[in-house]
Amino acid sequence: MLTAGVLLWVTAAFAAAIAGDLSEVKARGVLRHLGIPYAHFVTGSGDGLDVEVIQRFAAYLGVKYEYVETDWKHVIGDLTGEVVKPEGDKVKVTGHVPVRGDLIANGLTMLPWREQVVDYSVPTFPSGVWLIARAGSAMSPVEGSGNPGSDVSAVKAMLRGREILAMKNTCLDPDLYRLHKTGARVVLYTRSTNLNEMVPAILRDAAEATLLDVPDALIALDKWPGEIKVIGPVSAPQRMGVAFPKSSLRLRKAFNAFFKQLWHDGTYLALVKKYYPTVMTYFGDFFDSTTPKVAAVR
Repeated sequence: MLTAGVLLWVTAAFAAAIAGDLSEVKARGVLRHLGIPYAHFVTGSGDGLDVEVIQRFAAYLGVKYEYVETDWKHVIGDLTGEVVKPEGDKVKVTGHVPVRGDLIANGLTMLPWREQVVDYSVPTFPSGVWLIARAGSAMSPVEGSGNPGSDVSAVKAMLRGREILAMKNTCLDPDLYRLHKTGARVVLYTRSTNLNEMVPAILRDAAEATLLDVPDALIALDKWPGEIKVIGPVSAPQRMGVAFPKSSLRLRKAFNAFFKQLWHDGTYLALVKKYYPTVMTYFGDFFDSTTPKVAAVR
């Protein structure tokens, strides 16, 4: 028999689980966008690629837009109500917190452990993790072979004994790429959870090189020309997308339909070029269709 206290907890947990689906968003009249200032997806100054996309999505739904800032440590809990701890490709739930938003959009990489606790939209942006070194590093960029696996192996073969900066519980987590097996001396960045600080850290000699995902690397190459260089990939090609609670099936379907329209009419490509003007040089094939890649509306 459930006690009043247990019943109250179950009711609260159920409410948190269903918060944020399409009917609830429309009844509230506000779409809450969880975002982390990162690269040019969320600049922290009121704009960014994902900010503009979600503002348009709110207008598409006929509701107001609200930005809710969070960080890498709390973002999943802010969406799902569950505090989670990734353990390899598995996830352990360690607690419960209030739900603060309806979706996450800030260049969120699709990782196996994240897919256990959230559902992603269709892919919105290409990514991958590269090794970025100071310009004076003795490591030389790998010559692309056309085989991603071979290129990753070539990069990892250089890492024995070298200090590589990484960050736990993010897309730059060294465990995701088995860096411990390369003999690298992994240095964990703990000063903050701001991925934008990784390149400045290696320029201050925190390590010889750092892991960096593709969108941030493109920005860094423009921001610090001649000071850093791309050695090559440490991951297979990845994708980014908008994350939804697993209970928000209708909201996710609505976003996929909206995004397909945004892609088809050219609006999305124009936004991409606005915030990532060099991305077509590296990933033009991702954007070369009139419909999103792997983007059948689910």
